[in-house]
Amino acid sequence: MFNIPFLDLPPLQGASGCVSLPGSKSISNRVLLLAALSEGTTDIHDLLASDDTHVMLDALRQLGCAVEPIGAQSVRITGLGEQTPRSPAQLFLGNAGTAMRPLTAALALLGGEFELSGVARMHERPIGDLVDALRQLGCRIDYLGQAGYPPLRIAQAEGLPALALDAPIQVRGDVSSQFLTALLMALPLVARTHDVVIEVVGELISKPYIHITLELLARFGIRVAHEQWQRFVIPAGCQYRSPGQIHVEADASSASYFIALGALCTSLTGQNGIKIQGVGLDSIQGDIRFVEAARAMGAEIEGGPNWLHVQRGAWPLRAIDLDCNHIPDAAMTLAVMALYADGPCTLRNIASWRVKETDRIAAMATEARKLGAQVEEGPDFIRVHPLPRPEQWRTASIHTYDDHRMAMCFSLAAFNPARLPVRIEEPQCVAKTFPDYFETLFTVAQTAPEHVPVLCIDGPTASGKGTVAAAVARQLGFGFLDSGALYRVTALATLQAGIAIDADNEEQIAEIARTLPVRFEGASIWLGTQDVTQTIRSEEIGINASCISSLPQVRAALVDLQHHFAKVPGLVADGRDMGSVIFPQARLKVFMTASAACRAQRRYEQLIAKGIAANIDALRADLEARDARDRSRSASPLVAAQDALLLDNSALTVDETVAQVLTWWQERQPFARSAA
Repeated sequence: MFNIPFLDLPPLQGASGCVSLPGSKSISNRVLLLAALSEGTTDIHDLLASDDTHVMLDALRQLGCAVEPIGAQSVRITGLGEQTPRSPAQLFLGNAGTAMRPLTAALALLGGEFELSGVARMHERPIGDLVDALRQLGCRIDYLGQAGYPPLRIAQAEGLPALALDAPIQVRGDVSSQFLTALLMALPLVARTHDVVIEVVGELISKPYIHITLELLARFGIRVAHEQWQRFVIPAGCQYRSPGQIHVEADASSASYFIALGALCTSLTGQNGIKIQGVGLDSIQGDIRFVEAARAMGAEIEGGPNWLHVQRGAWPLRAIDLDCNHIPDAAMTLAVMALYADGPCTLRNIASWRVKETDRIAAMATEARKLGAQVEEGPDFIRVHPLPRPEQWRTASIHTYDDHRMAMCFSLAAFNPARLPVRIEEPQCVAKTFPDYFETLFTVAQTAPEHVPVLCIDGPTASGKGTVAAAVARQLGFGFLDSGALYRVTALATLQAGIAIDADNEEQIAEIARTLPVRFEGASIWLGTQDVTQTIRSEEIGINASCISSLPQVRAALVDLQHHFAKVPGLVADGRDMGSVIFPQARLKVFMTASAACRAQRRYEQLIAKGIAANIDALRADLEARDARDRSRSASPLVAAQDALLLDNSALTVDETVAQVLTWWQERQPFARSAA
């Protein structure tokens, strides 16, 4: 997950391949709570690992449920059954409506004393209609802040009061379907002697989410009848029963971004289409009907029980005028697809957008206008006009409002015909439902090499270029290339293959270099499944790396390999010839240096810290000798690229050096120019 202030997406031109999606947030948190209310244990597989599920799991632990991880995406929940939850308890639920609303109802009908709170935005999301319905029954719930909104106190320390269950319980259906879902999941706890009836006041929005709730209730032994989605009957004597095991479907809302991607893009490599694994046409999630909307816009989609395949059909996409009550979350993706349509697209019946993680109608309109689009908005609709000509598009930095769907939707704007980059602010907000969204997007997104942003940092030994380059890469969310390490890793791989490092074996060594399975992850260097970070720093490997660097075929192979590191969203490369030879087209080249005395002191301190004896004068002499050799070598000598910026960091800390490089980088971005 990218935990950085912003992520710059370069111009993206195509997409193809296969993606596997995380579990549904809506299903995950429903199943967790149902398992917690059941007798016995439930093994939940393919559970979404996200902020929303984490706060639900934390809450269940606080309430006395046993929570046991049983695999990477699986957890075993031992339910409360007939036990009362642990009380008093203070539950922090972040911005997870799928935790706040159902837990409020369940705890109010279990008895005890609880405080439920969240982030500031959660305290702006209405809950009054649910509280009113629970108060109808006799539950004691107090507002701790503004009436109608969290935080809340459930004040039943002496146990559950006598409940008024004879009359139908009324709840509004036109604000959030989560209010009804919360009651449907909680009321089986008290439907002991006679049926309990819920009546929906007004139109029920987001009916597909209620369908999910009913399907999951049935899997836990509760079969609820309904009359035209207005009257729901929970049968007398019902009791939660664990199904033992349950699998969470992949998130159909998350699928919408890749369905849209398949509709928007052809491949640069000839392999057309996006295959989506984990959710299919038979999904219980209402958002699977996004397929219908995408088909209406021209996408060609086929699918099976657990997969979808999408590719571009009509182009430009066809404009639509659609009632989106059935796909309220996924409909946000349609608003960005509308930028690529043949006319204005109108999305109707989306009043629920106003009370989500942010006011999504206002947010969508504001950010689409930044891109150049004309947008009209009303209380329950949005109309987006397309941008058919490249000159109509504008470079934009997209504010995400701590809303995961804003970040994911607007990533699709990077496929614009103007070949403009798009900045996504606070990209970590996708952790709510899809922590690895951007990493997944980058596995299928394609662009021409010249569109991949590259930042090069060259310099002499011990100048700190590697440390700085790695830190800059982390700050930007870019890939990292330590070019010097490639020679060491090649030497190690050659020795492990039992091949002597000499000119007679040059062709074999070059083949190893061409296919070297090396990757850089944070401070670690991997050769296949081996962490070789320390191994390649040995004196033996250093000597063999020097021998390898003298073999022309090996050097040529490693040049090609280095070029392959330039992938979306971008690359930070360090070495001695990154800017002058390997990436002469790099957007920014920095030549980093420091005095020999300063570099010797740094190297001395590093060695002493590791318990290695060292002589500072000898270190300085060695560095000066290596500098002379590097500058005078015939192949790729150590020299600053003609357009490189010189950075002497003799008097700078690492953080100050990183800050300077980042300042130079930002000065060269179109976002800085457009804001000026």
